[in-house]
Amino acid sequence: MKVSTSSSPDYDKKLIQNYVPVYVMLPLGVVTTDNELEDRDGIKKQLKQLQAADVDGVMIDVWWGIVESKGPNQYDWTAYRSLFKIIQECGLKLQAIMSFHQCGGNVGDSVNIPLPSWILKIGELNPDIFYTNRSGTRNKEYLTLGVDNQPLFHGRTAVELYRDYMKSFRENMVDFLDNGLIIDIEVGLGPAGELRYPSYVQNQGWEFPGIGEFQCYDKYLKMEFKGAAVTAGHPEWKLPDNAGTYNDAPESTEFFRSNGTYQSDEGRFFLTWYSNKLLNHGDQILEEANQVFLGCKLKLAAKVAGIHWWYQTENHAAELTSGYYNLKTRDGYRPIARMLSRHHAILNFTCLEMRNYEHISKAKSGPEELVQQVLSGGWREGIPVAGENALPRYDNAAYNQILLNARPTGINKEGQPKHKMFGVTYLRLCNKLLQKRNFNIFKSFVMKMHADQGYCPNPEDYNCYVVPLNQSKEKISMEALLEATEPLEPFSWDKETDTPIGGPFVDFFNRILYIFK
Repeated sequence: MKVSTSSSPDYDKKLIQNYVPVYVMLPLGVVTTDNELEDRDGIKKQLKQLQAADVDGVMIDVWWGIVESKGPNQYDWTAYRSLFKIIQECGLKLQAIMSFHQCGGNVGDSVNIPLPSWILKIGELNPDIFYTNRSGTRNKEYLTLGVDNQPLFHGRTAVELYRDYMKSFRENMVDFLDNGLIIDIEVGLGPAGELRYPSYVQNQGWEFPGIGEFQCYDKYLKMEFKGAAVTAGHPEWKLPDNAGTYNDAPESTEFFRSNGTYQSDEGRFFLTWYSNKLLNHGDQILEEANQVFLGCKLKLAAKVAGIHWWYQTENHAAELTSGYYNLKTRDGYRPIARMLSRHHAILNFTCLEMRNYEHISKAKSGPEELVQQVLSGGWREGIPVAGENALPRYDNAAYNQILLNARPTGINKEGQPKHKMFGVTYLRLCNKLLQKRNFNIFKSFVMKMHADQGYCPNPEDYNCYVVPLNQSKEKISMEALLEATEPLEPFSWDKETDTPIGGPFVDFFNRILYIFK
């Protein structure tokens, strides 16, 4: 489908600049743990349905645990190459995730894809390669950032494992990179592919809205913290032992309660160290990714989690355990955006679909304010901002909230809006989405995201330029990164989208429904 035309071509040319591309996440297990493309005909049929609905492209997890499963440096890309060819034949673009994490054990995980078996065998002899909570429980979802630079993996460090995997991907997918199929590479930086610690883990008993637990008690991070405390002149400072357990509320812990440890010098030192480690982790791996994909016509991206529960409290406990040192007096997200700016990377954020009233009151959730804070921080740092829904939704209200966040001040009929998201990825392709009623609503959503202009094949027309990847800029000092912790008011946001699905009263009725649930 071509861009719509009208009696005023100049008007269409201006309106198309409000266009936000829509991608759809493919099923988690579209490539099986046996490294086979499951139901080739079925996925091709579904992709053609997406293409007919004017979807711009798809996103796919490229699982480390599948591709390098047979042994170190033994990569098998066959199934993914077959899938990529089908995607290309269907006229869709591709966002590829370098998924260095396990699938299984968390919200929305319908399949189980562990880390490579040879990595797990190393972990049997040395379980400290995994994130560890205070009680000693190991999390095999992702390697602890404490081993980023430890040569524990047949002579390679964790960062070198990730680098070599990405190099092999580039070498084996060069045709898809050259012909423009792959438009961005999202680099997995933690559990669920997100730059965070695995602080809330369902298979360890966590339930919403528990505060989660700090994950820095493997021997490598314990040693690093001890060294940092000594260097700071406080060898007596220890890792927290009073921050509660997964399902505690903040006020039930000494660490997070009012005037708790988190507000003391020792607490602030720990939280700064804990969050800075995450910044350095992302920075180092993205620099490797930049070197690997240098010159490719694509964007790099990194995903940040939407930890919205306890956001409307003084302590922001769930964010702190995840590694986001975010308080009313300290911005925990803009330093991440500043770090990403060095690598010309997109900040991809979650929970775009959520409204505050959809969550139980005791959770003190603030997804609306959180999204506004994070997106504003990205725009202030001059980087493109993308996003996705956190949970599967098929209703008008969810789509309308995404539309609002995609264009916070609505359509600008004179051209580029002041702020606009670089793209939105819908979670995820499944039979339920393709049911007639659900898919009709989804198609209306895509149309509204496209500013009622139909499908536009040329991103330049809506100012989403994809150019050859430039080299990472000079390293930004931690001091300069932390200057971005200064809290600033978010940009202005309309109360509702100006392009609603279902009419102007749909949100009012949804609020009433939630109240009487």
